[in-house]
Amino acid sequence: MLEQHVNNLIGHLFRHEAGKMVAVLTRLLGFNSLELAEDIIQDTLLQAMSTWKIKGIPENPPAWLYTVAKRKAIDAIRQQKIHEQHHSEINLALKSEWTLSPTVSQLFLSNEIEDSQLRMIFACCHPSIPYESQLALTLKTLCGLSIAEIANSFLTNTETITKRLYRAREKIREEKITLEAPIPANLPGRLDAVLHSLYLLFNEGYNSSHPDQLIRHDLCAEAIRLCLLLVNNPVTTVPRAKALLALMCFQASREEARIHADGSIVLLKDQDRSRWSQPLIEKGKYYLENAAEGDAFSDYHIEAAIAGSHARAKSFEETDWGQIHQLYSVLAQIKPSPIVELNKAIAAGYANSPAAGLAALQNIPDLQHHYLYHSAIGDFHAALRDFVQARRSYETALSLTASNAEKKLLRSKLESVGSKV
Repeated sequence: MLEQHVNNLIGHLFRHEAGKMVAVLTRLLGFNSLELAEDIIQDTLLQAMSTWKIKGIPENPPAWLYTVAKRKAIDAIRQQKIHEQHHSEINLALKSEWTLSPTVSQLFLSNEIEDSQLRMIFACCHPSIPYESQLALTLKTLCGLSIAEIANSFLTNTETITKRLYRAREKIREEKITLEAPIPANLPGRLDAVLHSLYLLFNEGYNSSHPDQLIRHDLCAEAIRLCLLLVNNPVTTVPRAKALLALMCFQASREEARIHADGSIVLLKDQDRSRWSQPLIEKGKYYLENAAEGDAFSDYHIEAAIAGSHARAKSFEETDWGQIHQLYSVLAQIKPSPIVELNKAIAAGYANSPAAGLAALQNIPDLQHHYLYHSAIGDFHAALRDFVQARRSYETALSLTASNAEKKLLRSKLESVGSKV
């Protein structure tokens, strides 16, 4: 019990403190020491995991992490023969934001980003770094995603992500890019990359690629927290940020209804909608309405409208699939991607007929290695009572997923069609 509690707490602290620790260490040591800073934080977390399992969790876990990280940083600085004056700077800087005195907090202007992790995300989204490398660097360094999880987000392989991270760090070293938050006037120029990073972070939480976790609530909560900070800041409170926050609220409202007590998947059509969080749905409506200000329009608006359409439906059968299909058609024009086409095809199947959905699916390239694609094909074959083809598609999908929850669902589908062959 203690071991599981420690593991959960370490994961929580990593999400909320590691990015701030990276920000402080790299600011003090220089960005060339990013890998050293990451190593120090990793060592600190590993030490916490082993120590706390034996001695118990300290009264103030974040303070314990910062103290140990400070000592490790000082040791590293001494080894590198950096001047002793940095010691006192680290001692002051390596304090969690919640320990800052009012006088320090007052140094921030109302239009600056006060949260360390969000400031660091803006710093990583530097315009001199290639866009996709900005995203990979942010998700890896500050959001704590593994290379495999980032690869899943981009529908690519780990080798590609590793190369993007390497190129980003080489670019920073070669051009001596300073890792610091931009001044308020430069925040809007980096906002799209920041929003995209939070979108990917939330998606990994909502549809986790982790084998044993269908939903990672910590990732969803962190993405919402950071997006809310953007919406509450006078410089970054733009319509697309509000639309993204609305999308997150609508999606998060269904989290508890998406899994059974044993961790197995509950499909949308089978979910108990009374378990959907009405407060989150209302917040989603509020932010989506506010996102309609002016003429601004983005893919986040469309995705939030789609999620809102699901939230308004009293049942799966009463869902306005025609509207959802139209929204996906618009989304496919402004944000073309295989996943959008996949969802558009599924919506067509429910709005029109299983045959229409199947035909649309079979015209999508680049998804032959994605389990959801084959699972959707299997669903429409089953609806058309072509159980042989349905079984083949489910078997292919089963071979392509590492998620234990998804495997269990696919096996149940195979059993269902197998009894009808």
